[in-house]
Amino acid sequence: MVTSSVVNTYPLSSYTFGTKEPKMEKDTSVVDRLARMKVNYMKEGVRTSVEAILLVQEHNHPHILLLQIGNTFCKLPGGRLKPGENEIEGLKRKLTSKIGANSPALVPDWQIGECVAIWWRPNFETIMYPYCPPHITKPKECKKLFLVHLSEKEYFAVPKNLKLLAVPLFELYDNVQRYGPVISTIPQQLSRFQFNMITT
Repeated sequence: MVTSSVVNTYPLSSYTFGTKEPKMEKDTSVVDRLARMKVNYMKEGVRTSVEAILLVQEHNHPHILLLQIGNTFCKLPGGRLKPGENEIEGLKRKLTSKIGANSPALVPDWQIGECVAIWWRPNFETIMYPYCPPHITKPKECKKLFLVHLSEKEYFAVPKNLKLLAVPLFELYDNVQRYGPVISTIPQQLSRFQFNMITT
C-alpha cells in the first residue's frame, strides 16, 4: 500500500488504450441490482465493495478515469469483494478484471494508495451516506474508495461495450445530478493531496 500526500499525475496521452471482450452487467435495472444485493446479503451478510480513483492529467488539471455504461451512467472501476477477501488484493483483482489486459505481461502493477472515502448503504435502496446512520445496526453495503497511483506508462484494456472517460475534477465537483453523491464529492476528498503534474 502506498501512502503519500503527493500524487504524480501523468498526461493522458502517455497511456495506451485497447479493447477486450464485452463485460456485461449482471443486472439490467437498478431494481434487479437491489434484488440481487438482497439475495447476496441473506447468504453473505454486508456487501463490501472497493473502487479505484485513477488520476491522469490533461491541460495541467487532474482528471479521473470513469467507466461509462450506455450514454449516461458512469462508475469508478472496482466492485464487490469475495467474503473474507483482503481489500487491497480484491481491488487489484477487480481492476485487472475491469480494465486490465488479458495478457498478464501487460497488466499494470496496481499501486493501491490510501482509502479516501467510505460510504454506507443503510437499506436495499440506491441512497448511500458518507457515514452509517446511528439507528442502522445492519447496513447492507460498505463501499471504500482508494487512490491508485499510476505509473507513467500503462496499458488499459476497455471492454467493448464500455467507454473509459477522463473526467476533469471541475466537472465532477458538486455535480450530483450527473455523477451521484459518491463520485461528485471526490474533488473534496482529494483536496488534501498535492498533485505533481508531470509532463513528458
